[in-house]
Amino acid sequence: MDEKYEFKSNEHTIDLIDGGTLAQRLIPIITDYDKVIVCDCVDAVDAKIGDVFFFDFTDIPKSITWQGSAHEVEMLQTLSMIEMAGDLPETKIVGVVPYVIGENSTFDLTDEVLQASKVMEKAVLDYLRQFDVEVVLKNPDANLQEIARSSYLRGVER
Repeated sequence: MDEKYEFKSNEHTIDLIDGGTLAQRLIPIITDYDKVIVCDCVDAVDAKIGDVFFFDFTDIPKSITWQGSAHEVEMLQTLSMIEMAGDLPETKIVGVVPYVIGENSTFDLTDEVLQASKVMEKAVLDYLRQFDVEVVLKNPDANLQEIARSSYLRGVER
């Protein structure tokens, strides 16, 4: 989203943060906002690779689980901890069912997840537009597969 779009608003500040896999380290960041959208992998009963879910954290569908992700502590548990402390902002979840890799990790995305990313992108953009956020296409050639292969290098001096 950051590579492809610019977001403008007279009323809101839009920040895009790559939270990586250490969900608990995001607690002080999440609690600084009024609204949060978490894009992550989810699992769901009877779901297929590439299925996309968009829901409010306070109304998680019973079929959704977040078990087995790369997070040290699951994002769901982290959000629950923030909620128990009374600091959770309005939080939406955009989740995709991933292909679960085994021992041979890769930064390549499956075709199903690449297609699902378009659905996820639309869900996020539609949500932001509800708040009169102007979405400006700045790089129509942004390639998610290429971004995924090098995103872990962001912030690292080469």
